[in-house]
Amino acid sequence: MDGDRVEIDGGIMEGGGQILRVSTALSCLLGLPLRVRRIRAGRSQPGLRPQHLSGLEIIRDLCEGKLEGGEIGSTEITFTPGKIKGGTHIADTKTAGSVCLLMQVAMPCVLFAASPSELHLKGGTNAEMAPQIDYTVMVFKPIVEKFNFTFNCDIKKRGYYPQGGGEVVVQMSPVKELSPINLVERGAVTKIYGRAFVAGALPIKLAKDMSAAAVRCIRKEIRDLYINIQPVREPDDQAFGTGSGIIIVAETSTGCLLAGSSLGKRGKNSDKVGIEAAEILLRNLKHGGTVDDSLQDQLIIFMALAKGVSRVKSGPITLHTQTAIHFAEQLTKAKFTVTKSEEEDPSKDTYIIECQGMGMINPNL
Repeated sequence: MDGDRVEIDGGIMEGGGQILRVSTALSCLLGLPLRVRRIRAGRSQPGLRPQHLSGLEIIRDLCEGKLEGGEIGSTEITFTPGKIKGGTHIADTKTAGSVCLLMQVAMPCVLFAASPSELHLKGGTNAEMAPQIDYTVMVFKPIVEKFNFTFNCDIKKRGYYPQGGGEVVVQMSPVKELSPINLVERGAVTKIYGRAFVAGALPIKLAKDMSAAAVRCIRKEIRDLYINIQPVREPDDQAFGTGSGIIIVAETSTGCLLAGSSLGKRGKNSDKVGIEAAEILLRNLKHGGTVDDSLQDQLIIFMALAKGVSRVKSGPITLHTQTAIHFAEQLTKAKFTVTKSEEEDPSKDTYIIECQGMGMINPNL
């Protein structure tokens, strides 16, 4: 601590942008001045990339805070938060940096703003190393709304690697407090659906190939379920650049949603893209948890902020989740425990993530 500034080591554990997202969002919410050193220290290009900088700038703007060291390549920043206000905010990575990661950093903050917010997020909607926007809308949104808030996500334009050029508008109203969640009953898979998409110069045949390959792969494991993966060509006025990919969602009898997704890229066979997404989905179904490994870490900050005890059953705990827990505990009074789930068949790698939330109250409402 320097005076009362919280010191964060940005090079430990997952060692990437997630440390920045969790710690600056919590700094903004709790009014804690922050210094983050060794940002992305172990990465091939250490320091801030355009997408991380956009995330920091939107947090700074949301609360009229002060950011020092906010330039590309910077390995140390200091951040002094102000008061969170609503209104319209724009963040533009000017690259294919993920709009979903911008949403991850801003969303917890605007929930505790003084008035409704509209976030205009620009960049890549379907980017590598980040959830696709389809995942955010189809899986993240219905589950995270169990914390007792709602948001609207309007995909204005899709944007792909390498140019980006996508835009998503998120509208949210503030809440007084978040309710805890209890996601421990997996239930049986009742349906499997999804979308295989192409945009720009690519023919619809590629989407059909991805979809067919994914269905064939799932059929080897799950024979009796109707699988509906729609091949789609994105309308030209709603997509910038050329891209392709697939997302497949399994829905269970208890309302759990688990997914697998994959992106096409030059030289990658479209069958392979479909099979990759199907295999990720099947792997997520195998462990018996109620969330997939992409959702696991995204729920941590909301569990930490909620009032009361949240419980989530998951598969093996990812490094992203361990990192989110570490920094949530460092910055809030929330307490997490992770225990091996007992009642399961012992061959299953299933865990219960439990959190006694800090019970954040919105001072503006």
